[in-house]
Amino acid sequence: MGKVIGGADDWSGGKTTGSTNPERTIAAVKRLIGRAYNSTDVQKDIANLSYKVVSGPGDQAYVRVNDKDYSPSEISAFILQKMKQTAEDYLGEEVTEAVITVPAYFNDSQRQATKDAGKIAGLDVLRIINEPTAAALAYGLDKKKEELIAVFDLGGGTFDISILEIGDGVFEVKSTNGDTHLGGEDFDIRIIDYLAEEFKKENGIDLRKDKMALQRLKEAAEKAKHELSSSTETDINLPFITADASGPKHLNMKLSRSKFEQLADDLVQRCLEPCKKALKDADVTINDIHDVILVGGMTRMPKIQKIVEQFFGKSPHKGVNPDEVVSVGAAIQGGVLKGDVKDVLLLDVTPAVSGN
Repeated sequence: MGKVIGGADDWSGGKTTGSTNPERTIAAVKRLIGRAYNSTDVQKDIANLSYKVVSGPGDQAYVRVNDKDYSPSEISAFILQKMKQTAEDYLGEEVTEAVITVPAYFNDSQRQATKDAGKIAGLDVLRIINEPTAAALAYGLDKKKEELIAVFDLGGGTFDISILEIGDGVFEVKSTNGDTHLGGEDFDIRIIDYLAEEFKKENGIDLRKDKMALQRLKEAAEKAKHELSSSTETDINLPFITADASGPKHLNMKLSRSKFEQLADDLVQRCLEPCKKALKDADVTINDIHDVILVGGMTRMPKIQKIVEQFFGKSPHKGVNPDEVVSVGAAIQGGVLKGDVKDVLLLDVTPAVSGN
């Protein structure tokens, strides 16, 4: 979700306001949180963001809207405030505490910045837990016998793989690996670049140089990506995307699933190396893995499911919703901390990652 900042301070669906307010609609801020402005990853991201990113205190990446600078923690706090309000409306009482999940491969700086976001939102953050661990909690709460599972978590901005031993209320993380700069947004960019290049070939105009056109391309790319999870082809139709001396221009193209898979093949392959490392670090083989849990919207992509099945030699577990499983696990952890859920022991690891 995005929030339009500056002017009316009400929440609005960022996806619907993005094309009319591209410079004031903030999305994908998780990729900036706790990161240095001059880091390679942030510099790479800036080219694909409709809003302005600047160097803030301590060279941290900040977001500039209407000449005011916001830290990614402050932007994230807007989202947490909305979540707090939603929970309070549903429960009919005040919510003051939270368990927040982060990618397993977040470093200390990113974890602290996430905790800061909770504080700004008026929440007492009881625990920051790793997303794959939360997913394992949701999957394995009722498991009695010991088993090894792999949690394959490919979300909007990050990728994690964790190997856990679970059974009889004990959840022990054996290893974790990942890429904090690999996720759905990267897949979107492949579609955006393809559409922009094809349009440029035909019309001599680069749509990526126009913030409003770029935002419409982004929305269309994400929609096409979602549709290609269940269809083999999708139509992308953007009327009046731009204009030149001869009049308005329209973008109308077809994109097949096979073309999308070709465009994103290297991103799909990038998921495999962390999987190999996680198995090696846990000192286990593929044959030792009892189940593979898929987490994150990108795992709906058929090609991702296929490579997971090929790599692990078994079909991924289908019993959990990849979009909800982490939230359910965070709620269970909240229950453990408040004494409502008994006999659960969580043995997690914080990966030794450096850099920003």
